[in-house]
Amino acid sequence: MKWMFWLGIPALSAGIAGVPAIAQEAAPQQMPPQGYSAPGYIPPPPPAGGPVVLEWTPPALAQLSAEAGVKSSFTLDRNMLAAAAGVLPDSDAPTRQAINKIDGISVHLLRFGAAGVPNEAAVNAIREAYHLRGWKHVVTSTNSGGPVHNGTTDVWMVMDGINVRGAVVLAETPKSITLVTMAGNLSPVDILHLRGHFGIPRFDDNGMKAER
Repeated sequence: MKWMFWLGIPALSAGIAGVPAIAQEAAPQQMPPQGYSAPGYIPPPPPAGGPVVLEWTPPALAQLSAEAGVKSSFTLDRNMLAAAAGVLPDSDAPTRQAINKIDGISVHLLRFGAAGVPNEAAVNAIREAYHLRGWKHVVTSTNSGGPVHNGTTDVWMVMDGINVRGAVVLAETPKSITLVTMAGNLSPVDILHLRGHFGIPRFDDNGMKAER
């Protein structure tokens, strides 16, 4: 079926890069963290009750993107996500339910050559940017086996009081970076069900929990 290409990483990077982006909401700006020299600013957290800005990414991602051999970025709206959920089998109901909770999703895929990720400091600057925005970091262990070798996955939940308004997944392997931003009412369990879809790797959960 024509919607199936949304559910796999190879087809995602090849087929949807031209999907029109959801409009980005303007936000105040502040200086980037020390140690990051590329131009750009890190806006403060979204206002209480405000939407997650899907198209905002930490400035360090642009630096890494400029050095990537293969890169792809796209945004899917709620209608596209509903179509993707509709083609899942009945046996995968938890994943369908998780997708139906997403209002929009933005995906950035970067792949590097044999030398691997060129600037680990830039990757750490991405992590620091979400810390500065006040998003709750969900800890996952480094995956040393399985589909993602020597990969580390970080997950942040966007909180409004006790309500979750979205999530960010940053997956790093020696030769790739994947950054996924989701708007919607999601839980850590929903994120686990979304592994393997929309560029999110099948990382180990290892008792994924909110960092204190």
